[in-house]
Amino acid sequence: MSPLRTPVAAPDRSATAGILQGALVDLLDLSLLAKHAHWNLYGPRFRSLHLQFDEVVTIVRAQADEVAERAATIGASPDGQAAAIASSSSLPSFAPGRIKDTEAVTTLMSALSAVISRMRESTETTGITDPVTQDLLLGITGVLEKQLWKLRAGTNA
Repeated sequence: MSPLRTPVAAPDRSATAGILQGALVDLLDLSLLAKHAHWNLYGPRFRSLHLQFDEVVTIVRAQADEVAERAATIGASPDGQAAAIASSSSLPSFAPGRIKDTEAVTTLMSALSAVISRMRESTETTGITDPVTQDLLLGITGVLEKQLWKLRAGTNA
């Protein structure tokens, strides 16, 4: 079998692949956090947040798929397994059990902010190593910022 020909040269591919793997882990963990909050939520804003968290999950999972497919396109092997997420994610997490609506929003805003910050940092490097990946990450950053705005709008934060 011949090696996969990729549009990105080896040194740049390695750097870009690392960034994409980090983004994939962040997005998958973010989707799991939002789903956990969706299942365990209680409080006066239950209904609206229950629906909103599911929207976040759907959007973030779609973005994770785009990231993984970009990694595969440049010849990297994306790892979205639970062990990879658990060993390399640094997002805040929830304690087991039910989650008060205000705590759920605060934690998800913190997680979204962390992912957005890393995405913005990554766009600088990928602007040099792979502008196509940079464009993908910029688009994802915009999508995540919109979700953060929606959460903030409901809390006056």
